[in-house]
Amino acid sequence: MSLPPNSDTDEWVSWEQYNRLIEQLALSIHESGWKFDKIVCLARGGMRVGDVISRIYDVPLGILATSSYREAAGTEQGDLDIAQYITITRGTLDGNVLLVDDMVDTGKTFMRVRDHLRAQFPAITELKTAVLWWKGHAQVDPDYYVSKLPTNPWIHQPFEDYDSIRPHQLDAWIRKGTGQA
Repeated sequence: MSLPPNSDTDEWVSWEQYNRLIEQLALSIHESGWKFDKIVCLARGGMRVGDVISRIYDVPLGILATSSYREAAGTEQGDLDIAQYITITRGTLDGNVLLVDDMVDTGKTFMRVRDHLRAQFPAITELKTAVLWWKGHAQVDPDYYVSKLPTNPWIHQPFEDYDSIRPHQLDAWIRKGTGQA
């Protein structure tokens, strides 16, 4: 399936492109020489990114749920909610921590989460951020990124198809993908 062309207002991403971006992000972190002990990914957008980087680097992955894009079918940023607890595979947050998300849009989430992590986990020595996309209007600069988008387009990620599918529609969705009517 081909994607629509990218423009100043829309960035379309296939699964193949998405996976390549994650690999490029992991490589840029490696090439920087910075070593980290743990990863915290922001759910939901940063979960796939954090999972892959955690596997490549073989370090514990923490998951922190945040939510701000609930308005207008998930296209407008509202108030930020940060979960009270982090789920992490081993230990607690300490040492050098890499905070991962899919993008830095306004930067409000990264600023609030950074302050939250520093307050809740004083054993964090250093905290750096990594994203696939850095939008031009962001109020914060990520430490690592793959693509800077100065025109702030809406990024159409490949998993967004699942936002509009409900369980009762799965049979037809699966058949459509296999060419069966």
